[in-house]
Amino acid sequence: MAPAPTMVNIGYGNLVTAARVIAIIAPSSSPMRRLREEASRRGKLVDATEGRRTRSIVVTDSDHVILSAITPETIATRLAPDFEAEGGE
Repeated sequence: MAPAPTMVNIGYGNLVTAARVIAIIAPSSSPMRRLREEASRRGKLVDATEGRRTRSIVVTDSDHVILSAITPETIATRLAPDFEAEGGE
């Protein structure tokens, strides 16, 4: 039997497979806005904000772009519990 994949909560009951996450990015810059628009055009945008403000963008190895209402620091801590102990960034 194959081991179950590790899942990361990206907010409001939405989960993503930890092994597929490439980057967790703040959405405020112009390049991130373009990334979001391009993913939407290609049908690869997933909005997991539940109608709330987008605080982070999660990029996966399948080129999906996932919008989350949780901060990048919180998602990183959930992804790698050692993140906080290492001083964050």
